[in-house]
Amino acid sequence: MAAEIICVGTELLLGDIVNTNAQFLALELASLGIPHYFQTVVGDNIDRLCSAIEIASGRADILIFTGGLGPTPDDLTHDAIGAFFKSPLVEYPEIVADITTKFARIDRPMTPSNLKQALLPGGASILPNPSGTAPGIIWQPRPGLSLLTFPGVPSEMRKMWRETAVTYLKSLGWGSNIIYSRLMRFYGIGESALAAKVTHLFDSSNPTVAPYAGMGEVRLRVSAYASSQTQAVSLIEPVAQEIISIAGLDYFGSDDDSLASIVSTLLLERGETLSVAESCTGGGLGQMLTDMPGSSAYFKGGVIAYDNSVKASLLGVDSSALELHGAVSETVASQMARGVRDRLGTDWGVSITGIAGPGGGTETKPVGLVYIGLANPQGEVKSFEYRFSSYRDRLTIRSLSALSALDRLRRYLLEG
Repeated sequence: MAAEIICVGTELLLGDIVNTNAQFLALELASLGIPHYFQTVVGDNIDRLCSAIEIASGRADILIFTGGLGPTPDDLTHDAIGAFFKSPLVEYPEIVADITTKFARIDRPMTPSNLKQALLPGGASILPNPSGTAPGIIWQPRPGLSLLTFPGVPSEMRKMWRETAVTYLKSLGWGSNIIYSRLMRFYGIGESALAAKVTHLFDSSNPTVAPYAGMGEVRLRVSAYASSQTQAVSLIEPVAQEIISIAGLDYFGSDDDSLASIVSTLLLERGETLSVAESCTGGGLGQMLTDMPGSSAYFKGGVIAYDNSVKASLLGVDSSALELHGAVSETVASQMARGVRDRLGTDWGVSITGIAGPGGGTETKPVGLVYIGLANPQGEVKSFEYRFSSYRDRLTIRSLSALSALDRLRRYLLEG
């Protein structure tokens, strides 16, 4: 048995609305141990809706619809369901009474179009909507097939799901097992390189291992099907430990961990402090650090040294180095890191200087060239070159620069 999520609305296809309903339902299905292999997004067109229902009902036992339950002519979900299963829509008096009461409560006139929401396929049970005027349905149009419909408004859908749908699905026998996942996070290694190292684990059936790529980050989702979270964790743990052993320092955390949160934890554990000097990132690194609760215990501040005069006057970068090597150079990154560390009196100093684009690049110093400087508590300074030239987007280059600076600091903190 498997479920399929069908999200209805032309606005979804146009990208006007982010489809958060599908994500919510996917997580909820996993918590009930209900597999689902397909998600469909279809516009407000009855023929295409019927086509989607035909395909989905041939490969899934539970169809979950969101959207298309409103009072306007383009709200066609129940019309399409009724047409496909040859069940004419009928007016449910209890829905008419509920809608009338809700409009009276807010002292607004009910328009005739709202009565459209009281029309449901004959024989379907009402899935009540305590917040809005659009009820859903719970219906088995044929043996072995269940349909649940929800409005597209996320708050209404989630309340209806939790208060009614979960109980119904559990009555079908779901919920005794769960699908539980751990999202393992890596930085400093490409997706294909990591996959090559752990490829032997991709054939595992329980738990399963699957790779994902993100913003400069690679992720492995390890998922287990079990009777409880405790049992699932016991299945996941040995696989996760094997992956950590293989990946080494490229692994930085799991689930809600971020590079900033890991650096925060390490600095607090060591009782050490940090300051930053930023050029091309314009304060982005400092923002990532100060987003962490308790960052005032270790983060003393930063200097946004965008102009060369600021690099020289506030950070003590040699004017001769700026003239000879340029602001985007290994030498200047090192001097920026040492300068901010010394002037703010911290244990660690981190600097970033680079060319974020889209203009300003040359043949020898292209857009995406970034240098990161690192000054440690012993006064030693190192710098590192990064080339994000494959990214032409300014925001992406800036974000990757800040993340790479955090990753570089994390590795040094872990290496002692």
